[in-house]
Amino acid sequence: MLESSYNPSLVLWSLAVAVLASYTALELASRVASSRGVAARWWLAGGACAMGLGIWSMHFVGMLAFNLPIPLGYDPFITAISLLMAIASSGYALWLVCRATLPWYRLLAGGFIMATGIAGMHYIGMGAMLMLPGIDYLPSWVALSLLIAFGASVAALWLAFRLRKNLNYVKALRVGASVVMGAAITGMHYTGMAAAQFPLGSICGAASTGVDVYWLALLTISVTLAALLATLTVSLLDNRMQLTSTTLSTSLRKATDQLEHLSLHDGLTQLPNRIFFEERLDQAIRSVKKNGGYLAVFMIDVDGFQVINDAYGRHVGDRLLVAMAQRLQNGVRAQDTLARLAGDEFVLQAFISKPDDASLMADKFIQLVQKPFQIVGSDLHISVSIGVTMCPEDGDLREALLANADAARRHAKSSGRNTYRFFESSMNDNVYEQLRLLQDFRIALENNQLSLVYQPIYDSRGRGLASAEALLRWTHPDHGRVAPDSFIPMAERTGLIVPIGEWVLDQACSQLRCWQDAGWKDARVAVNLSAMQFSHSGLVEMLQTILDRYRIKPESLTLEITETTAMQNAEISIVILHKLRRLGVRIAIDDFGTGYSSLLYLKRLPVSELKIDRGFVHDLTLQKEDVAIVEAVVTLANKLGLSVVAEGVETTEQRDLLVDLGCDYLQGYLLGRPVHAQTLLGLVTEGTRAEHLAQL
Repeated sequence: MLESSYNPSLVLWSLAVAVLASYTALELASRVASSRGVAARWWLAGGACAMGLGIWSMHFVGMLAFNLPIPLGYDPFITAISLLMAIASSGYALWLVCRATLPWYRLLAGGFIMATGIAGMHYIGMGAMLMLPGIDYLPSWVALSLLIAFGASVAALWLAFRLRKNLNYVKALRVGASVVMGAAITGMHYTGMAAAQFPLGSICGAASTGVDVYWLALLTISVTLAALLATLTVSLLDNRMQLTSTTLSTSLRKATDQLEHLSLHDGLTQLPNRIFFEERLDQAIRSVKKNGGYLAVFMIDVDGFQVINDAYGRHVGDRLLVAMAQRLQNGVRAQDTLARLAGDEFVLQAFISKPDDASLMADKFIQLVQKPFQIVGSDLHISVSIGVTMCPEDGDLREALLANADAARRHAKSSGRNTYRFFESSMNDNVYEQLRLLQDFRIALENNQLSLVYQPIYDSRGRGLASAEALLRWTHPDHGRVAPDSFIPMAERTGLIVPIGEWVLDQACSQLRCWQDAGWKDARVAVNLSAMQFSHSGLVEMLQTILDRYRIKPESLTLEITETTAMQNAEISIVILHKLRRLGVRIAIDDFGTGYSSLLYLKRLPVSELKIDRGFVHDLTLQKEDVAIVEAVVTLANKLGLSVVAEGVETTEQRDLLVDLGCDYLQGYLLGRPVHAQTLLGLVTEGTRAEHLAQL
């Protein structure tokens, strides 16, 4: 037999290639497992090629390390066949380990198929030498090489399946696993080489027609290293991009969930808000109608809460409300719904077995809040007044139940406080009148009873009519014109303000489009948003739809929110206002100076203008304090880059003083009462208010 030897450096290179190929296989298994669709198929195909090339290269580097005292070479065609077998077995292995499960029988069957491919690659690759006479193989060593191939394949499949997830500790284990797998694959190769016997006088048929050994060594090592490193680089970059995408997706989902939560929950107490509660109440009413039973609605109000705010500060009042909400929440059942309506008003709906259960629950709530609250190191003692109404006895409409509960609460408060009262028809003589008015208001839109009028807003620098504020009016078929002070609060209490507010926005933008088409090219309109409408989750989408419908430039629409609404929960308001500003609309803080704005928050609010409340304008010429307040507001606005609108201008003295103080825009009866849209257009086209403009 011919004497053989090995090149130690090439042997080490074969081991290194095997380890690198094993690590690449483990990495690619994770990429295939974490990908879907076309991407998964591309990773499977690319991984099969890279992994197969690595295993095949290890084999041939190992063969190149093998020396015989005769010239050696390899047939290209047979060599290519051995490479294809390595790629095919690698592709099958990657496909197998990316299944959802890997039971033992599938693991053994897969190990057998993979071992057959690797062994076939090895022995076919040996055949590429075209030895004459043929290579003699020792059966025992061949059998041992096959057993090693099977064991290595099973171990490789199991490790790849277990380590396919991209976890931090898994990535560390892949390094150790790749060393084990590389050693096993290399051991199979050299065991197979030990089985080969070359008789004396043997010649290599491919020595003259095949690929030169040294060129093959250089080509194999270079191509393999380049392919494996490139594959690893792409895999790592893709993994990083996937992690980044996953992180962003998770963050977006959390932000969306948070915004949805904020739209349905009170920002201070984290209890459900009015919108959430009314949906639950409607569901509860339908359940009672269908299944029978009783539904109790409790309206809970803190006695003397304003005194606590005045004495200790609003921050203490807020902490008290939070503590009270937690205490009440702990006292209700999982199927009950407790919500905060506004201020110190809470409402609860609860299914009960009999009416007497409502009395027991009301007594329980009174006892719960009688225990002192530990706030800022002091014991605060409070009491509550509770109104109770029953469904179906007192009504089966949401609006009626809330109105009845509120009437009972007012009666409890007037009866001495710290008590509860059940609703009786005598408690509110006009409750049915209010309900009838409410029902009429619900159909007012369908009967064209609602309309908009527009009060002009003038530029104080004599540049004419700048914009107009849209104001809602209701003409009742029986009662005539109903004062806004009567139906607006009613709409806010019942939630009707949301669809009514959408109608107002739609009509105002439609009219704005008509004005611009009629020649008032720079027309602008201001629309008031209620607190409920401002916090409604669908506000931004609805507004975008209206702007697109009428082809309105967003900057020609101003949304007015009161200072109290904006500062009710400043952080949430900032988020909502930024979403509105991204649409391009202008934001105005209405009734500025009557609320409790924090200058720290004010500078963060993305607003365009401040509207000075008419209360400061009314006595402007008589009260030096009001002059100082207006002057301070103007100075503040100038520093923040905001416009200032003064409303309630009724005398020439007020007008002149406001102009001197630097107000940018003026609004009030002196300059124009609310008028119909066509009349307002006449102020622009006909100059009917020239006398005022000249004086400005």
